[in-house]
Amino acid sequence: MDRQDSKSKTQQGRLPRVKPDMKVRLAGIEFVNPVIAASGTFGYGIEFEEIVSLEAIGGFVTKGISLLPMAGHAAPRIVQTAAGMLNAIGLQNVGVEEFIERKLPPLARYPLCKVIVNVFGYTVNDYIAVIERLNRAAGIAAYELNVSCPNVHAGGMAFGSDPGSLEYLVTRAKAACKRPLIVKLSPNVTSIARMAKIAADSGADAVSLTNTFLGMSIDVETRRPRLSNITGGLSGPAIKPIALRMVYETAQMVGIPVIGLGGIVTPEDAVEFLLAGAAAIQVGTASYADPRATERLAKGLESWCRANQVERVSSLTGALDIERS
Repeated sequence: MDRQDSKSKTQQGRLPRVKPDMKVRLAGIEFVNPVIAASGTFGYGIEFEEIVSLEAIGGFVTKGISLLPMAGHAAPRIVQTAAGMLNAIGLQNVGVEEFIERKLPPLARYPLCKVIVNVFGYTVNDYIAVIERLNRAAGIAAYELNVSCPNVHAGGMAFGSDPGSLEYLVTRAKAACKRPLIVKLSPNVTSIARMAKIAADSGADAVSLTNTFLGMSIDVETRRPRLSNITGGLSGPAIKPIALRMVYETAQMVGIPVIGLGGIVTPEDAVEFLLAGAAAIQVGTASYADPRATERLAKGLESWCRANQVERVSSLTGALDIERS
């Protein structure tokens, strides 16, 4: 195209499509793009290296890591539902020592892909012990605190469901952390925005929401629950409108970055979460149907920005226009 043609297109209002800046920064970490694989759907990351170009996505969150190995629940642990799925894996994982010794070192081959370690426990001391061990390991960008676990010292109530327990856990975890702390919130509360505010006031550097919604499925022929655990976490496109609303409300409440997740499948889904106030997004259930979903979304989001003349993807965060004509 010569200069005259270029000038003509500009005059007609059709600006040239420039390569957008896809970098985002949150909690002091720079990501090559805002697409992050969600915990529990991407293994320990290294299992996907022959399927996904790991440096084509912003990062991933590991399976939940506990102090000791856990076998998880008995099968069946996953059930397909309308526009989603129920899972009751039971936080199966290899434990913090094996994770550090065997799962973490190979990820050093992909320095642009940020590794976020999901941490859980059944007591505050469990969480702290895992964090302190991870503090001594290299190659980790941040921790994501899973507060949906039942606190055995509080009658089994999840940390994320009780304001006092959440405040105490986040305060203690932040004091122990040598890396940024992201708190992953449960939607099974009266006000997730209020819980996010408690997490922020207690020292969280960011919050991610939403975790799965509690649900169940019954086989009417056998009259038995389809999951061995009876109930499980509902995820997938079915929860997207609710998750999107929660991200919007939370972004209005807190001054720290919000990472949005819940039913994201298409680039347009990702844009919706960004407009609602998310600084980055996580992709979970979509990876079960398409193991390359994260990479596809990262490329698709860049194409969307290019087609819509968005020069910086970060400019979409919180750019929702709520004025009515």
